Amino acid sequence: MQVSISGHQLDITESLHNHVSEKVEKIIRHFDHVTNTHVVLHVEKTRHIAEATINAKGAMIHASSTAEDMYTAIDSMAHKLDRQALKHKEKITDHHRNDSGLKRRSN
Repeated sequence: MQVSISGHQLDITESLHNHVSEKVEKIIRHFDHVTNTHVVLHVEKTRHIAEATINAKGAMIHASSTAEDMYTAIDSMAHKLDRQALKHKEKITDHHRNDSGLKRRSN
C-alpha cells in the first residue's frame, strides 16, 4: 500500500504528515486490498482544503473538506472517507443467509 501526501502552496510538516497518516491508517483497516491513497492539502487565503482518494480493490473513494484550520479539515475529510468506506463495505457484504428465510414444503 502506498500513501502519498502532497501540498499545494503549503509545506507539509512532519506533524501534518503524521496526523494525515494516522487518519488514513484508521480508514484503510476497513479494506482488504488498498493499492494507493493520495492526499492533497491546499491553502487558499483563509480556507484550508483537504482532499483524499483511496483506491482499493473494487472501489475508488474520494472526499474533500474545507475549514479554517488544516487539522479540522483533515479530521472532517477522514470522517467522510470513513463513512463512505463503511457504506461500501456494507454494500459488498452478502447479508442473505443460506435457505433460512425460505419456507420448505414437505410433500
